[in-house]
Amino acid sequence: MSQKRIRAELDIWLEQYQSYQPNDFEMMYDDWIRQSFTNIDPGVRKKLFSKLDDWFFHTHAFLQGTSYQYEARERILMVGRIFSPRIERIEDMERELTVEQLTYIAEQQMARGRLYSFAQGGLTGAGGWFLLGIDYPLMMLMNIRAIQLIGLTFGHEMNHPYEMMVSLKVFHAATLPKRLKAGAWNELMREVNEKQHPYIFEGDDQLTDEAWLEQPMKQCFKSMFILMFRKKLVQGLPFISIAIGAYSNYHLTKQVTEFAMKFYQYRHLINQEGEN
Repeated sequence: MSQKRIRAELDIWLEQYQSYQPNDFEMMYDDWIRQSFTNIDPGVRKKLFSKLDDWFFHTHAFLQGTSYQYEARERILMVGRIFSPRIERIEDMERELTVEQLTYIAEQQMARGRLYSFAQGGLTGAGGWFLLGIDYPLMMLMNIRAIQLIGLTFGHEMNHPYEMMVSLKVFHAATLPKRLKAGAWNELMREVNEKQHPYIFEGDDQLTDEAWLEQPMKQCFKSMFILMFRKKLVQGLPFISIAIGAYSNYHLTKQVTEFAMKFYQYRHLINQEGEN
């Protein structure tokens, strides 16, 4: 029964993206971005996105090697063993637990990630140029980590090349504008359904493109607003800047973790149906 309920919730959630119609401003923006990048040398354009992709790959690898990630992994296993003492490895999470139990554990990771983003955004709003400068890279790092923990909860080892690419593809899709999410979701589903090898990713390994740049542009606007209101102090603190930073970062992490949760829920249900 829980599988049917979650499947119904997934269908309702997905419908909001599949039925979404872009407004005139969004269509004008798409045309402007497309035209702007048409005028850039193809070699320069390719190099730019290649460098961005490399940064995400290195960030993912860096996170996998931290003791903090290892501790989080052990916490996930410890909580999983509360539901089933037969769990010994991450892969056992998918086999031994129901989708409802996995969702409960993943929601704990989501809540923790949102809290960290909220606090980090507030510090950015209150801090100086240094905190503002590292805000976006730090946000990307925190959101990639949140996706990794959700994937681990659902029984997928993030240090495998295939799972690394899938998690980064989920991150890319989650940070796209709403009008492009349905297409990115369909591409993810196609990759999962047509999977040929358990460890090797055989699809397109490009992550960033012109459409993805809308997210960094939103970050620039957020930084501008923080700077605009930084001198408006209340009892010695820039509360408006703090609120802008905290809400913006919280909202982005909420958007990313919700998309990741839905993806891994859907993937789990597909795998269960394939075994039955």
